[in-house]
Amino acid sequence: MANRSQSLSINVPYGGPSVSAPTIAGSQANKDRKMASAELLVLDLSNPDLRENALLELSKNKELFQDLAPFVWKSFGTIAALIQEIVSIYPVLSPPNLTPAQSNRVCNALALLQCVASHPDTRMLFLNAHIPLYLYPFLNTTSKSRPFEYLRLTSLGVIGALVKVDDTEVISFLLSTEIIPLCLRTMEMGSELSKTVATFIVQKILLDDMGLDYICTTAERFFAVGRVLGNMVAALAEQPSSRLLKHIIRCYLRLSENPRACDALRSCLPDMLRDATFSTYLVEDPTTRKWLQLLLQNVGGSRIPSLQAGGGFDHMMLN
Repeated sequence: MANRSQSLSINVPYGGPSVSAPTIAGSQANKDRKMASAELLVLDLSNPDLRENALLELSKNKELFQDLAPFVWKSFGTIAALIQEIVSIYPVLSPPNLTPAQSNRVCNALALLQCVASHPDTRMLFLNAHIPLYLYPFLNTTSKSRPFEYLRLTSLGVIGALVKVDDTEVISFLLSTEIIPLCLRTMEMGSELSKTVATFIVQKILLDDMGLDYICTTAERFFAVGRVLGNMVAALAEQPSSRLLKHIIRCYLRLSENPRACDALRSCLPDMLRDATFSTYLVEDPTTRKWLQLLLQNVGGSRIPSLQAGGGFDHMMLN
């Protein structure tokens, strides 16, 4: 069977008269042609013989189409085809035998799911179908090879798209899953970019009151997060990243807004955040510098009397 999709690249408009100057009507016609091409490519996803090229074309150009996500969600068999792409590589995750070609193909499928997760009309449908759970095996991998790192990063991008828009329902769903330990795993062993996205996700969960309460409810959860953040601060002293440092400080600042967590931070906040270790990297970042100042103000005060008699995390410190 000929690969019909190769003639339908959405980078190149087809049909219609050429124009020498852009016009409103011409621009709209061009958008309509591109969307028609995108719809044909979406339909190709249900055909195994045409799927690979369709995934490539759509993932490269998904930002061009405002209503691509609803069409992907509503078109018959499309979500099932994307899930099929995801589960098909589970067998090569352990032992780690994922090839670059396999990684690229499934990441193209994940890029379309990120489009669905980002769109206001499909975000909750995506969540209610529990589709993020299909991505968790990718976040549970430990291989640092490029195919696995690309897979982790793209999967985190889907979760990041969900939390980017503040929504307590999204946070509630994620907290009912293993997203916190999975993000902490990536924050420990991922690349700088993966660590940054994973820390951003934890930050967005913390910024929701439900997320902050969840992490600060038990000493075990608080110190699991605190230990990883502390290790990341120590690593940044060797290999600095202003972007990653910004998210780490914001996580600490949010934790300091919980009385019990703030009490514990007075003894476990890394010294490198208290001295001038990162001053060079904060000179041109007034927002992060302000966050750090607020953090130090929060943890630098006198101990909260009501917590001295057993209410604080320090009395439940895990060895």
